[in-house]
Amino acid sequence: MQLRQLSTFRTVADALNVTHAAERLNYAQSSVTEQIKALEQDLGVRLFERSNRGLRLTPAGHRLVDYAERMLSLAEEARAAVTELGIPGGELLIGAPETLCVYRLPSLLTRFREDCPKVHVVLRPGNRKECRKGVHEETLDLCFTFGTPPDHPDLESMPLLPEPVVVVAPKDHPLTRQELVTNADLAGVDFLVTEPGCSYRMMFEEALGSNPGPRPRVAAELTSIGALRTCVAAGMGFALLPQIAVAADLARGAVGLVPWRGPHYEAPIHATWRRNAQHAPGLLPFLDATRTLLGPRPTTGQAQG
Repeated sequence: MQLRQLSTFRTVADALNVTHAAERLNYAQSSVTEQIKALEQDLGVRLFERSNRGLRLTPAGHRLVDYAERMLSLAEEARAAVTELGIPGGELLIGAPETLCVYRLPSLLTRFREDCPKVHVVLRPGNRKECRKGVHEETLDLCFTFGTPPDHPDLESMPLLPEPVVVVAPKDHPLTRQELVTNADLAGVDFLVTEPGCSYRMMFEEALGSNPGPRPRVAAELTSIGALRTCVAAGMGFALLPQIAVAADLARGAVGLVPWRGPHYEAPIHATWRRNAQHAPGLLPFLDATRTLLGPRPTTGQAQG
């Protein structure tokens, strides 16, 4: 097996169309066909079934896809390890919600810039749905989102350190002075929320908005986290947000902290990328940096004795 043949096979397996694969690879169609035939002869199996309706992977073809991806990735890793020309370059497109863009990612981007100065990073704010759609449709190489990881065979995710979620209220509100506030205490309270589809709105719905019985009342929807925080400080209502988004407001006393401990008071965070895509050169080192700086810390068990 030659790496060139495996690369061509991967492209044809993705497109399931020789013409489209040839256009992507800038090869003649005959060259693509010859490489696939040579690979099939070398392996002694058919990789595609051909019919009037197009191509379809055989069971052997399906099995080879993951191996081809790993072999090609390993070849790129080896090339990068032994030649200076392998230093990652090009563009890396990243999507994330506003809060992570502002508070979690700057240190990671700075570290990555030091390690891979030739990679041009483009950071695009967006909600969870937009970011994951961008990765799936390959308009983004990677995204960071709150919530559970996507359940899709084409996407792979890595868990990161979760973010504590807090309820904030106008300063000096009576609930900020209680020792403990439950969901029942928040029933009927005015809450400010973000638009449907936003990660913070989903957190609110999961933690407070779907409880049986009395619930908080949605008083207003705001698209800007900055506007939401300002409105809480002005006395318009409560809000459920990641602590990192309101840490500065809490520190200067602009809003009050409600001692709430609901069923969901930590927001999971995941990095997500396409599993079998032709990755941007800077993606793997960026994932390594992400794992080092933002990944979950290993727990140390107590000694047995």
